Amino acid sequence: MSLFRALIGAVHPARYAPRPAAGFVPDDDVLLDAPDGRLAPALVAAALADPEPAAKLLATTRDSGEWEDRDRYVTRLATFAYSRGDWLAHWLSASPGDPDALLVTAQLAVRRAWESPARAERLRELGPLIATVAEGAPHDPVPWRLALDHARGAHAGHGVFESHWEQAVRRSPHHYGCHVAALKYLSAQWYGSHRAAFDFAEEAADDAAPDSLVRALPVRAAYDRLRVPPDRDPAVPEARIDRAADRALTLSAAFPAGDPWPAEVRNLLAYVLVERGRWAEAREEFGRIGAHATSFPWGAARSAGRGSVREDPLLRFLAVRDRVRREPVRRAGFRDAGRGRAGRSGPGGH
Repeated sequence: MSLFRALIGAVHPARYAPRPAAGFVPDDDVLLDAPDGRLAPALVAAALADPEPAAKLLATTRDSGEWEDRDRYVTRLATFAYSRGDWLAHWLSASPGDPDALLVTAQLAVRRAWESPARAERLRELGPLIATVAEGAPHDPVPWRLALDHARGAHAGHGVFESHWEQAVRRSPHHYGCHVAALKYLSAQWYGSHRAAFDFAEEAADDAAPDSLVRALPVRAAYDRLRVPPDRDPAVPEARIDRAADRALTLSAAFPAGDPWPAEVRNLLAYVLVERGRWAEAREEFGRIGAHATSFPWGAARSAGRGSVREDPLLRFLAVRDRVRREPVRRAGFRDAGRGRAGRSGPGGH
């Protein structure tokens, strides 16, 4: 599948009909980025400077081809090592050539480079490490997802990015993380446009299995589109954003409520539904999220005057969820007030 190939035709799925909304878990029970039952023990051990559980976990995902889990675990372990890196240093010291230790190290290095004021230069310096990790993975798409992120930030040319993309999809044609990396590259913020991002996301969703998270890729494009004023890019109509949300609703409904696996997709969908004023569906989606709040999208910077501000993602999640809870009551109050005004001013009014 060519990264820049235009799509033919539009997608017109049936509108999703929401069931009655589920109740919300109490605020105190909501957790931000809660690890699953496999990752949690590895993080506990890492906090005690013991890398063995993390090493066993990543080796298991590599040997069994659990690429989606592997990508999540690598990212979360690198995030943990960002502030608590002694366990990773011990791992590298004991097994300097371990492919999993090198992958976590590369993920951590890329994150630190992205945060540097000299981001592109710092990322270019990491080129040899990224190449070593990626080229040493004959079956694993995760190093190539990292290579895609690296290429975007290092301002690599289209040819380099497309070459990485081909390597990634050769290993796993529908890997969610690689598709998100490509979508970011094609976004208006980087080297494409909102229309190009939607075209790519919709085509990828069409090709994916019914239970694949790639099915929700268009709602990620919708999120990016909603974060800019409508007059900045009129090429993407609101109906296309709503169709993206409909697709994600269908995918979300296929998983049990409270399932941690689609948590980030569900949080992203809830954000889009709120922005579109689809309150009943947003309420149901927050019910499906249950206790699993995620940093993305709630931790993304928001415009504030001429700058931007980052809020606590958990507090923002709870605030938006509370708004969704109260919105039907507020709207009912407006309707009642309107009827009252009509009664007083019409015939027979006082």
